[in-house]
Amino acid sequence: MKWHKSRPAIIYLSATFLVVMLPLLGPVLSGRDLSLYLQFPPRTIYVEHAPFSWPVFVCLVLLEACIYAAFFSLFFRCRSHISLPRPQMPLPWWARLSALGLVLSWLLAWSRFPLFAPLQPFTFIPIWFCYILLINGIVYAIKGRCLFTRDPKGFGLLFPLSTIFWWYFEYLNRFVQNWYYLGVQEFSGVTYAVAASISFSTVLPAVISTQELICSVPGLTRCLSEGPPIHVPALPAKAAAYGLLSLSALGLSLICIFPDQLFWLLWVSPLLIFTALDLLSGRDEIFSPLLRGDWSLVATAALAALICGFFWELWNWKSQAKWIYLIPYVGRFKLFEMPLVGYAGYLPFGLECWLIARVVLAHPGPDSRPEAGRVEKRC
Repeated sequence: MKWHKSRPAIIYLSATFLVVMLPLLGPVLSGRDLSLYLQFPPRTIYVEHAPFSWPVFVCLVLLEACIYAAFFSLFFRCRSHISLPRPQMPLPWWARLSALGLVLSWLLAWSRFPLFAPLQPFTFIPIWFCYILLINGIVYAIKGRCLFTRDPKGFGLLFPLSTIFWWYFEYLNRFVQNWYYLGVQEFSGVTYAVAASISFSTVLPAVISTQELICSVPGLTRCLSEGPPIHVPALPAKAAAYGLLSLSALGLSLICIFPDQLFWLLWVSPLLIFTALDLLSGRDEIFSPLLRGDWSLVATAALAALICGFFWELWNWKSQAKWIYLIPYVGRFKLFEMPLVGYAGYLPFGLECWLIARVVLAHPGPDSRPEAGRVEKRC
């Protein structure tokens, strides 16, 4: 009985150990200097990426066009079932103040006033804190409640959890170097760690709050919950789980040796691992509702991350402290600093955000989700 109760915790702790240690196998097996990948702050560029490739670019564009067409068709089919949300009350004062703070922070980020030069490398932080509060305020005006007011404890815990969550992606990026930061070269290790951690703390609250705003559109989630079901061959849960874990483990072990070919695993492997862990622990994984045609969770989480991704790239574009992408094969045709084909990575990232956020939020998990008739309540 004790083993049965502790089994999920043991599975998750073992997986955490593996996803941290497996990427280190690449440098060890290939005889590379391990200290490069553990350098802090990460300032050295040591991965030489493949140049732009028209064949790869065209193939990815065609593949992503099919994905986007299928994804947005879900929302298009709901157009006759939804209506514009009507505010039930005025925008709360803290949301109005956040809107003003967002505009001022944006102006400060993109300007170069000498008087405010010491503050300009840190503008990411007020922009996204203001964005989060503004989105919560809009939801509050529509529904009379929002994540900030409905679950203040869970909302608060999202911030430190988000810091840990994004530091893992920064860790994986050390092995593929798909982005690096400008405007922070003069930061000490302590300043870099503190400023980065506060910035990273906004990722989960931004995505989850945006998802809640999407869910506040009347009729949308109910329509999405009645979408086309996905039919897949029946596989034993354990076999599928071990298959996903093996694929992720192999990819993470080789990601350093083949950074150009396997960089996409940076965004996909956490989702595969979470799916496998849910199967092993006996929970319904995030894709289970698709078998009965319920797309509400997957579609709204993915769209929320895509919307946040647009604003991340927009506000990063002209900021003093910013990130630059180095993506193999597809580095042309950018929207802001991000190559257009790179935006597809936000779709699985949104699902990973929800999977992490469910740890601290009070809404039901995948194994206790309400049925289609109650799906509005879930969001």
